[in-house]
Amino acid sequence: MDPFLQAAMDEARKGLAAGGIPIGSILVLDGKIIGRGHNQRVQHGSVIHHAEMNCLENAGRLKASVYARCILYSTLSPCPMCSGAALLYKIPRIVIGENVTFQGPENYVRSQGVQLEILNDPACIRMMRDFIKARPELWNEDISV
Repeated sequence: MDPFLQAAMDEARKGLAAGGIPIGSILVLDGKIIGRGHNQRVQHGSVIHHAEMNCLENAGRLKASVYARCILYSTLSPCPMCSGAALLYKIPRIVIGENVTFQGPENYVRSQGVQLEILNDPACIRMMRDFIKARPELWNEDISV
């Protein structure tokens, strides 16, 4: 497994261990992790602390020129809010662990010039399927399916 996706999976496991939703994200600049995050919607009672948003927050305030050289990793296809943040900061590439259990606005993101790499990693898929089966009410609360 890609070491950055593995780091995102580690973040997802942290979220799950803390009673939250197992989605993790990593921001990479020049081959180094500069931001880490996991979904903390439950832990913080937050509507915006999705993994990618938490990751960007934890990376801190960066110049546009820095974001333009970054890669955002996420264990799950980013939702419209998180995709919008990546577009706002002009992050040119997003590596997605899986989009089987949920697919964000990938076609729109691509149409804006962002390169998406979808891995459909079996471990990412299994983690989300297991979580959705165990906690459908929590999953449906945010995703509204």
